[in-house]
Amino acid sequence: MRILFAVVSIGTFLLIPSLLAQVGARGGKHDKKIEERVEGIIARMTLEEKITLLGGVDDFFTRPVPRLGIPKLKMSDGPLGVVDYGEATAFPAGISMAATWNPDLVKKVGEAVGIEARSKGVHIMLSPGVNIYRAPMCGRNFEYYGEDPFLAGTMATAYIQGVQSMGVVATVKHFACNNQEWDRHNVSSNLDEQTLREIYLPAFEMAVKDGRVGAVMTSYNLVNGVHCSQDRHLITDILKGEWKFDGLVMSDWGSTYDGVAAALGGLDLEMPSAAHMTIDTLIPAVQSGRIPVTVIDDKIRRLLDLMFRFGFMNHDQTDSTLPLFNPDSRLIALLAAREGIVLLKNDHHLLPFNRSRIRSIAVLGPDAHPAVTGGGGSSQVQPYRAVSILDGLIRFAGDQIRVFYDQGINMWKDDIFSQSEFSPDNPGTDTGKSKTGLTGEYFANADLSGSPLFVRLDEHVHFDWGAGSPAASIPADSFSIRWSGTMKAPVSGRYEFMIRANNGFRLWVDGKSVIDFWENPGVATKGATVDLTNDKPHKVRLEYCERTGTAEVHLGWRMAQDPVRSEARKLARLSDAVVVCVGFNPQTETEGADRTFALPPEQELLIQEAARNNNNTVVVLTCGGNVEMLRWIDSVRGLIHCWYPGQEGGTAVGEIILGITNPSGKLPASFEKRWEDNAAFNSYYDNNKDKKVEYSEGIFLGYRHFDKEKIEPLFPFGFGLSYTQFAYSHLQIKQEPTGGGQNVKVVFKVKNTGNREGAEIAQLYIHNPVTRVARPVKELKGFAKINLKAGESRSVAIMLDDRAFSFFDTTKNTWTIEPGKFEILVGASSRDIRLNGTVDIRK
Repeated sequence: MRILFAVVSIGTFLLIPSLLAQVGARGGKHDKKIEERVEGIIARMTLEEKITLLGGVDDFFTRPVPRLGIPKLKMSDGPLGVVDYGEATAFPAGISMAATWNPDLVKKVGEAVGIEARSKGVHIMLSPGVNIYRAPMCGRNFEYYGEDPFLAGTMATAYIQGVQSMGVVATVKHFACNNQEWDRHNVSSNLDEQTLREIYLPAFEMAVKDGRVGAVMTSYNLVNGVHCSQDRHLITDILKGEWKFDGLVMSDWGSTYDGVAAALGGLDLEMPSAAHMTIDTLIPAVQSGRIPVTVIDDKIRRLLDLMFRFGFMNHDQTDSTLPLFNPDSRLIALLAAREGIVLLKNDHHLLPFNRSRIRSIAVLGPDAHPAVTGGGGSSQVQPYRAVSILDGLIRFAGDQIRVFYDQGINMWKDDIFSQSEFSPDNPGTDTGKSKTGLTGEYFANADLSGSPLFVRLDEHVHFDWGAGSPAASIPADSFSIRWSGTMKAPVSGRYEFMIRANNGFRLWVDGKSVIDFWENPGVATKGATVDLTNDKPHKVRLEYCERTGTAEVHLGWRMAQDPVRSEARKLARLSDAVVVCVGFNPQTETEGADRTFALPPEQELLIQEAARNNNNTVVVLTCGGNVEMLRWIDSVRGLIHCWYPGQEGGTAVGEIILGITNPSGKLPASFEKRWEDNAAFNSYYDNNKDKKVEYSEGIFLGYRHFDKEKIEPLFPFGFGLSYTQFAYSHLQIKQEPTGGGQNVKVVFKVKNTGNREGAEIAQLYIHNPVTRVARPVKELKGFAKINLKAGESRSVAIMLDDRAFSFFDTTKNTWTIEPGKFEILVGASSRDIRLNGTVDIRK
């Protein structure tokens, strides 16, 4: 499959050319000598040695076999940078990369990641992630490349090519249909074959065929009732069979559930260790004939072949000539942040701020400072340095503009969990020294059933057990606790209770349920406000269950406070303009859990209060996708989406707000007005509690759904504003003869009709108006990012091949072109088509 995009001008990128020459590119095609060496090693291996190689060791390594010269391979999490082994450059999130619509820039990011990986001796990067943005709440959307498979595949291919050009293996993940984090170990993504092939697999297919990715990682979830790590249809039939993938298939960490089924299904490597694909499990299966030894040999062959192709067998992967702190990586991170930021609203051209009229700015909100570089989970990078939005605005404001700051809302701090006082119901029965706290009943199961293993008094509920449990007798990932006691309100009034926990929790105050999040599979924070009097103790009961992942639970209370700080209101009223920085962070948008669609209520109130006190209010969103905006969007004049912009994001935001940089990012996902407008609204969660999520929308996801149902999105796919304007003209469609396939060349002109330099992202969509199967109104099949000076025009050419005109025909189990006239639509977004024409496609 050919990558169909054009980047006409991408500016100047610096990436230490001398280092590129030193590192060189590996991972090339197979040759006869490699095959002979691999087969020679396999012939000398015992069955025990082979099976030992099928499981990882020490969290992020493959096992070595010293007697045969097989080295240990070192891995690192991604995709926002080299996560493990100390500080590293924090690059913008994947969805921010997609918003650049600039594959050349994304390739530069991949190169920079590869260089840092080499400096740390990393052989395999566990990135990129390419799962499709199906709904805005998915806790891992920020790692991925948006809702469109063509855009996602193009960006992923560029990233892979960049990483692997540095002699580091890239790993495309999570294969497949990992489109929610809610209960990800147990939920089955159920969908038809056409939807699977047209929406959820093309990015993986492009990564394999165009990017020649070295490794593929399977996902936690099931697809049509089968765990992906043992899904023969996905791994053996499609990935290794149809696509001819010759690399390594590994499990996500802890996502292998049956050793024999995984081995037969096509999994090559279980990570982080062999829990199921073990000697005890697989040797009897081989000896009994359930697993042919050729199946085991193929797995070893793939691992060894990867080692030889990338040169791991004969060189030290750690390159001491490469600096751990690379200033060029910082520059790439800044360029990527600049191009990924999307300007969504700019009423009356408020932005960029006019220095002659805007002499003071109030910067408010929890995401203004310190910097929020990325979401949470395994992708979170600890940067050497990070620039907050406040830092960026101060830097570029200069002497002309005064910048004031307030966090805006009365935020909860962790010390509240260690300061909240409780008393046991019956302190006389406690054997400990302390007579304050809550009585905890600890159960060796996740549903509080039976008798507790032990009972103790806990002075505070402020625990983080990591991957462990409260005691050796308590099994990790399968325990529950009930705390009970009382608290005394110092004065009568309204009080706030707050819980932060990983997995389920629920709280009662005076016998009334005030928080119920028992089905929560990940980390979440929930609060409740209740009226209390000071004339009596108030009964408190907290229940907690741990089913998966790490274990933590925290409980605190305080007198209710005005969510918006009075200092913030005052600054908004007295300043010429307000920048409100809201959104999520690594604790509230993270792997392992889904987030809410709406912003936290106190953040919405802050926006509303800022806008009420100042007409020149701009909101900057930090999050992995859309949020509910209807309660505040009409009251603000400016809206900027900066996603998770990496360590240099604050600089980029400051440049855009103050006019140093012209925004050029465009949305890689449709932004709905209401959650009810989303295609997955009726089928995103496990509504029937049967662990099955039906992809009932089929291929009509994102803009395809909005087009089909004639629903107006809040902001359409491909939308983004600039400080200049662009005009389209001179569309030409030419069919060029090839060796039997289609080769259509689409040419058009784009002109910058404004008064400053800027970049436009022109998008090409295709529609087949007459088909025997239901097709979308339009589908993205090409795009071009064009940088133009004021008044400049330029021709753009985009090539289309067979695949651009095909659909997956389930009756033939192949991609098919239905001959006829196809519409070519060119425009500035999926809802802003400027040019159209037709082409007659015949077989």
